[in-house]
Order: sequence, then C-alpha cells, then structure tokens
Amino acid sequence: MSETGVTPREARLKRMQMRSWRRGTKEMDLMLGPYADARLATMSDAQLDLFDLLLDEYDQDLYPWTTGQRACPEEYLELLSDVANFAKTRHG
Repeated sequence: MSETGVTPREARLKRMQMRSWRRGTKEMDLMLGPYADARLATMSDAQLDLFDLLLDEYDQDLYPWTTGQRACPEEYLELLSDVANFAKTRHG
C-alpha cells in the first residue's frame, strides 16, 4: 500500500477506468466506460493485462472490432465479445 492508502491494484483500476471513459470517440467511451465500471474490479490480473492492452488500441480499430464490422485479433475475441454483449444489454 502506498502512502496515500491506495494499493497498486486500486491505482491500476482507477487509471484503467479513466482510460476507458476518455477514449477519444464517444462511441467507445459509451462501450468501454460502463464495462470498465462494472467489470474491472472482478477481473483477474491476466484479464486486466489483456484489457490494458486493448486500451492501447486505436478507437478506429476498436469500434469495428467490437461491432463486428471487422474481424478482431484472436487475442481480443472473447473480451470484445463480452464488451459488445454488455453494451447491447445496456442499450438494447
């Protein structure tokens, strides 16, 4: 735990939530932000590592991958399917 009383994991989750909400395109903000709020705290370290890598991708690639307009890289397939399903249940 740091001097501020925040664990490294808590700091990581906060950083990832912020990056999920401030993507650069509103569409990805609305997909990744709520997903991060709902799921990050329960993810394993390996799942967080993958989500962190996903956050490094460009929105111009993420959006078509998430919406199924373009095939996504195999390593993101399960995660992006979960993100897309989560968004559909929230927005119909």
